[in-house]
Amino acid sequence: MSISPIKTENDYRIALKRMELLFDAPIDTLESDEADILGLLIDEYEKKYYPIEAPDPIEAIKVRMEEMQLKQKDLVSVIGSNSRVSDILNRKRKLTVEMIRNLNHQLHISPGVLINDYELSS
Repeated sequence: MSISPIKTENDYRIALKRMELLFDAPIDTLESDEADILGLLIDEYEKKYYPIEAPDPIEAIKVRMEEMQLKQKDLVSVIGSNSRVSDILNRKRKLTVEMIRNLNHQLHISPGVLINDYELSS
């Protein structure tokens, strides 16, 4: 096992190729240990050079609605009246703390995603 830090894009590509070879290594072998360590190095490199930004709260709600096959009317009990749901989804009104709690509970969307700021439409 020869592992070194991932410092460049080329190192990163080499590490990914090696990880592909080690991916199905049997547990408790030198190869699985190497895969564990390599996975940590790859993860750190990706966090630094390929950060993933939190999704937009309204887009997160729309994606979850699609995943759960929900219609706008299905959010009335979560957000409020039909017009309030429409205002939220059309970015005419901001989410309140109570709405965020309800969305977290009912749609299982992280509060960390829902509290992100977003622009209202004109």
